Amino acid sequence: MNTDAISQILKLSIGSLTVEKVFYILLLTLLCYIVSKIILKIVKRIIQRFSLDRSIQVFLTGGLKVLLIFISIIIITEYLGIPTTSLVALLSIVSLAISLSIQGLLSNVAGGMTILFTRPFSIGDYIELDSLSGKVTQTGLIYTQLLTPENKTVFLPNSQVSEGRIINYTSQTQRRIEIFVGASYNAPVEEVKEALHEAIRSFPDLIQEPLPAVHVRDYQDSSIQYVIHAWVPTELYWDAYYTLMEEIKKSFDRHHIAMDYPHMNIHMIGDENNG
Repeated sequence: MNTDAISQILKLSIGSLTVEKVFYILLLTLLCYIVSKIILKIVKRIIQRFSLDRSIQVFLTGGLKVLLIFISIIIITEYLGIPTTSLVALLSIVSLAISLSIQGLLSNVAGGMTILFTRPFSIGDYIELDSLSGKVTQTGLIYTQLLTPENKTVFLPNSQVSEGRIINYTSQTQRRIEIFVGASYNAPVEEVKEALHEAIRSFPDLIQEPLPAVHVRDYQDSSIQYVIHAWVPTELYWDAYYTLMEEIKKSFDRHHIAMDYPHMNIHMIGDENNG
């Protein structure tokens, strides 16, 4: 087949649609298809790195696929000379609707990215978020997963985590125990302090540098308040805390020191006429 014959075939038309134009439309469609596949493949790899839930992966890739198809249609219709103003307007409306519907999801994704980059905690850390505390078991792009001391699994939206106050109890190797104790005004200060030091010595794993300390903290209505400061390895914090709480009462009993409680003394004034 010579060049003239090919040229004649390409010039064949149905209305304003020539064979040549159909060929270029098919070529453009194939090109859009290949580019869309490449973009989807790249995005899928990026999504898989964040270990997202399967349903979220399907949702994101499905939405992207629809968007790419819509863009491909606009490109092809533009080539055909068909006005695309209405299609672009429709795409804008659809995009706005999608962005509003996934606004919370995008907020959580932004929070997840903030956590991943700033790293206020790691897997295995024990943290407190406002009134909730637990061990971090998983950090995803949408949720942070905590395991509470009651063995409850809690999923917190990353937007809430990144915007709230985070206390990390295990990022440091040592923690300070602070215990407040009330003792009667009748008990000598030095004797109370000795009783508290005796309770402190009952837990030998306390860190000795800095040394544990006992101080008078406050003079309250019914008692003198003392405070114990002692440092302990982070992993032994609660063992030390509960041991000291028990030993303080035992030590006070041995030294006959009263743990005073709020009370009121009422003094009765007798009638002056009564002899």
